[in-house]
Amino acid sequence: MDIFDKLNTNLGPLGKHSELSEGYFMFPKLEGEIAPRMRFKGKEVLTWSLNNYLGLANHPEIRQADEEAAKRWGAAYPMGARMMSGNTDLHEKLEQELADFVGKEKAYLLNYGYQGVMSVIDSLVDRKDVIVYDGECHACIIDALRMHIGKRFVYPHNDMESLEKQLQRAERITKETGGGILVITEGVFGMTGNMGNLREIVKLKKKHEFRLLVDDAHGFGTMGKTGAGTGEAQGVQDQVDLYFSTFAKSMASIGAFIAGNAKVVHYLKYNMRSQIFAKSLPMIMVEGGLKRLEMLRTRPELKDNLWNVVNALQNGLKEKGFSIGTTTSPVTPVVLNGTVGEAATLSKDLRENYNIFCSVVIYPVVPKGMIILRLIPTAVHTLEDVRQTISAFEAIKDKLVSGYYKTTELATSFGE
Repeated sequence: MDIFDKLNTNLGPLGKHSELSEGYFMFPKLEGEIAPRMRFKGKEVLTWSLNNYLGLANHPEIRQADEEAAKRWGAAYPMGARMMSGNTDLHEKLEQELADFVGKEKAYLLNYGYQGVMSVIDSLVDRKDVIVYDGECHACIIDALRMHIGKRFVYPHNDMESLEKQLQRAERITKETGGGILVITEGVFGMTGNMGNLREIVKLKKKHEFRLLVDDAHGFGTMGKTGAGTGEAQGVQDQVDLYFSTFAKSMASIGAFIAGNAKVVHYLKYNMRSQIFAKSLPMIMVEGGLKRLEMLRTRPELKDNLWNVVNALQNGLKEKGFSIGTTTSPVTPVVLNGTVGEAATLSKDLRENYNIFCSVVIYPVVPKGMIILRLIPTAVHTLEDVRQTISAFEAIKDKLVSGYYKTTELATSFGE
């Protein structure tokens, strides 16, 4: 059999909708300056789908810093991987400032979040080790687990009783293999918006021997008194053994970092294949990262503005009877019941008739029969944006409940 034959007959659970979806629901093209209001299909839409939490993407000081870095260095410098020819004082400066900000001894830069966290996990464990992880961890963690040649055990989301049982299972194995245990969770879960129960997880260290890796992509810059993340928010940052975050959210850039004990980070520096064999993070991103981190540290009003919008949006939705699940972060999931076809129709209605653009999450990402409208508030949204959105959501909810969306041609085209 030609390996390509199966690709022509089975496009996968999302790809099977591509003929109806591509360019509109999937791979849409937002145009204009990154802002709460952008253009989609030639018209202005109020946008809630960008992880620009602190509004730095188009902040004039950030734009100026990026522009000056581009003029100074171009897009190529430094050439080569860090280990061979791509290291600079500024890379090391950014690493130390990141480590200091999140309360760790050392940090190491990663070119991308997805690839970076996979490489961290791959480098940490071998066949003797056991990984125990939260069932709602991000796809990058799941893909790393697929590469792990040792045992791995999953516990239901934030279920501490199950976590302890999985730790006991892991201990029985490591007692024989001589390996160790790595627990992985997220700081803020990007779909539900709730926090990993770090406080309870670290309590289990009194009874079980393991190390804790936290992916805090959505918590870095948004959670905690200073914005140092979910560990800070829960008062246990010092007990998080490895702290990971990406620059793609609050920093509004490209790149990531891993921070922790100096000896462990030193080991990763010499063993993460995705960094050893990849070009160094360009200086534009490094200088830009230094400026962004400076603003995270010195402009508390950015996080304050974000949370003003978050509270107005989430409280307003709850007052109108919407379910936003268990979120305790800026991530705001609006949970509705309906088919894939209804989801497509109400999403189009929101965009075309109410000028609201947000991400729509459907099966297989969530169970069949569930629709999540995922809103990402930012520091540059306004209270008027919130009012407009809640009003539009009330209207589409009424239509959904009445069955209006079920009968449309678009809904029947999607089927189930």
